[in-house]
Amino acid sequence: MLTQMITALGPNDPDDGDEGRQCRGRAIAALAKIERNRIGFKVPSQSGNGAYVVTLDDAPFCTCPDFEKHNRPCKHIYAVTYTVQREIRDDGASRTTESITVTRTDEWHIYNEAQTHEQERFVELLQALCEGIPNVPQKTGRPRLPMSDVVFSLTSRVYSTMSGRRFDSTVREIQAKGFIEKAPSYNSAFRYLENPDVTPLLKSLIEESAKPLKAVESDFAVDSSGFATSVYSRWYDHKWGKVRSEAKWVKAHIMVGVKTHIVTSIEATPNQSSDCAHFPVLLEKTDETFNISEVSADKAYLSKQNLRLVQAVGGTAYIPFKVNSVGHQGHHKRDSLWEKMWAYYTFNREAFLAHYHKRSNVESAFSMIKAKFGGSVRAKTPVAQVNEVLCKVLCHNICCLIQSIYELDLEPVFWTFEAKESSASKQLAFSGF
Repeated sequence: MLTQMITALGPNDPDDGDEGRQCRGRAIAALAKIERNRIGFKVPSQSGNGAYVVTLDDAPFCTCPDFEKHNRPCKHIYAVTYTVQREIRDDGASRTTESITVTRTDEWHIYNEAQTHEQERFVELLQALCEGIPNVPQKTGRPRLPMSDVVFSLTSRVYSTMSGRRFDSTVREIQAKGFIEKAPSYNSAFRYLENPDVTPLLKSLIEESAKPLKAVESDFAVDSSGFATSVYSRWYDHKWGKVRSEAKWVKAHIMVGVKTHIVTSIEATPNQSSDCAHFPVLLEKTDETFNISEVSADKAYLSKQNLRLVQAVGGTAYIPFKVNSVGHQGHHKRDSLWEKMWAYYTFNREAFLAHYHKRSNVESAFSMIKAKFGGSVRAKTPVAQVNEVLCKVLCHNICCLIQSIYELDLEPVFWTFEAKESSASKQLAFSGF
């Protein structure tokens, strides 16, 4: 009924202009059931299949393809705008009247449903992600395995937390069900895991897996954590006359959305690396997809450059100052942003910490990854260890999407407005296979 009445208003062309969108928005507001959730508003699709999430913050956003393509208010945003009416009283105070059915969902019911269907949805979403991986044409040499099948099997193995050899039979079952064309043996999977060209591909898949939540996330947190390995470095200490050893570990730097704990960008290194040095790359990758409002980080990321970088993308960096930080730069060149944030941190500490404590969500994300997929890696070589950590993060992102499917009624779609040969996929050059 809703579809018929809205269609009767005129042709369903997304390029009709704002007037057509407003007209359809009024119809949706009058006839459809718009619900509020903890993210924003759930607006039913005109076709009757599924729904879209709309947020009315500083910059209205919608998850529908029309807004994605044109980046301007769609009929769903207008529907929510007409539904939420703001009245101004005589004394200047404002009152918001909402003709919305606010439903209180049973969070445990949603969590249980997401967990009981996680495995079946995991392979579906992973297959959809791997469909965007181009297979490099081969002219001569031994036939290569399709890269989509290799990434699918590697990520599935990490999700299962099984060893490569014990997971070999499961890979054959996955092939029999039609998710992959060829089942890589555990030796082939290990060889591909040691290929440095796989690293940028896994990073691209992590970033792509976060895109369906770009209408949800605007506040972000950044931090790093280590993943243990079974490799040790040993040396002879001449001063004390004995052999010493130290365990090696992989350090992962991530930026996450504070609402869903989705990882929006990642940098992993097989050794100790500075947190502050990786911040610009994490911010740049996140800004390519998301509208950044806030970024929370600990004191390790404090620098004038990082404060300015966040400001340049339209956000505010909430990074606490060190005990020896001062609000002025002495005889050096003055920095107004540094002075402003230092004053905010010093004289309005409670308000500052209310934003800063969103950083605890990145700690929660690391805890989720390690608790579910392990806090250590099985691989022996540095490149393979980094790629294994990236697979863990990719598994985590897919699990976050599954939770959002049941909590926000989202249906993730990947590679929507991009060519199959995306800029990230063009980095593939698998020589030697």
